[in-house]
Amino acid sequence: MVDWLLAHETLIWWLAAFSVITFVGSLIAIPVVVLRLPTDYFSPRRSQAARWRERQPLARIILTVLKNLCGFILVLAGIIMSIPPMPGQGLLTILIGLSLMDFPGKLALELRIVRLKPVHKGINWIRAKGNKPPLEIPGLETA
Repeated sequence: MVDWLLAHETLIWWLAAFSVITFVGSLIAIPVVVLRLPTDYFSPRRSQAARWRERQPLARIILTVLKNLCGFILVLAGIIMSIPPMPGQGLLTILIGLSLMDFPGKLALELRIVRLKPVHKGINWIRAKGNKPPLEIPGLETA
């Protein structure tokens, strides 16, 4: 194993740099995104489709592809950060990545994640620090 690590020292340095960048990036990006979420983001009644229909078709396609690509990268980074020796806020990063992506069943998956006690407590803690009201999460008992 030591021989393999020595033979792939450059790869190890790149992985370490990626880990540090995703950690620092998540520390900056997650609070920004969480504070910008509308209080009713997880409401099934909420629809953003009307906003997108009004924009230019080509711009909408390009922005949708970029948004999904960014979401996919965040989900991968969140999965990596969820591995025990890696630093970062894995579940929150996965949740934000999923929120950027468009796919069937997205709201149900987001709700399953945000209903986890550490996740919704973390989100509402960030929102409280930013003087924002807590998110309305359907099916979550407030205590």
